[in-house]
Amino acid sequence: MILILLGCSGKKSYPVRGTIIQVREESNEFLIHHDEIPNFMMAMTMPFKLADSLDINRYGVGDSLKFHLEMKEEKTYANNFQLLGKGTLPETDNLWDDEYTPLEIGGIFNDATFLDMDSNRVSLSDSDGKFRFISYIFTRCPIPNMCPAVVVKNRYLADTFAETGEIEFILISFDYIYDTPSVMKSIYTSHTKVYPNMKFYSSFGHLNDIFMLAGQSFVSFWGVDKNDIGHTLRSVIIDPERRLMKAYDGTEWRPEAAERDIRNLLKAYNQL
Repeated sequence: MILILLGCSGKKSYPVRGTIIQVREESNEFLIHHDEIPNFMMAMTMPFKLADSLDINRYGVGDSLKFHLEMKEEKTYANNFQLLGKGTLPETDNLWDDEYTPLEIGGIFNDATFLDMDSNRVSLSDSDGKFRFISYIFTRCPIPNMCPAVVVKNRYLADTFAETGEIEFILISFDYIYDTPSVMKSIYTSHTKVYPNMKFYSSFGHLNDIFMLAGQSFVSFWGVDKNDIGHTLRSVIIDPERRLMKAYDGTEWRPEAAERDIRNLLKAYNQL
């Protein structure tokens, strides 16, 4: 496979092969387990937004496909699908049978411990007394509108609430093998220098903690040990007592909406 550069518009197209794991009609997406895309992305399971012209009903779970991942600025979509036959569905370590029950609104998160970018142990309880906006990412995610977009949205919120000490923005990597504190420090130091209320935590050596906290947040990830990562995306707001107050699924949520929610929560809490 080779990278194709289309014209001078900044648009890029990557040829991809993979197998459909889920058909998501409501969001016009396929969840696809795809092969490695050389010089761009390791093998992963991830959602692909479909071109508007594609008939989603032409394909089903288990279909083996080749297609193109089109990228322009911060938008990505899958196009030019060709059916190859039936593929082999990957083992996902009981992806949909999470050991830790997702919390309902008002449920209290267990304490969990990770490493900050200087390899210091940090616990969720260390910031009890503050609101926390928690997101889950991994550093090697190359799709602009996935993990990198979550970082950008958190940066917007951290800047918006820079003058208040009532909330922190915590981004935790679930890649407990590759994303060591030093790896995360090399990538995210520039963020934390500008926004002290923005924290990046590594789950290296804290496997039980990341499975527990992600599970309670209704976030799934798999394939870390096989270097074949798949994951869902969700961000949550928890209050000073670690109660779940609000959740934002996927990547379509707008930071302006989260800003309004945070302001309302802070206002209501301060009136108690």
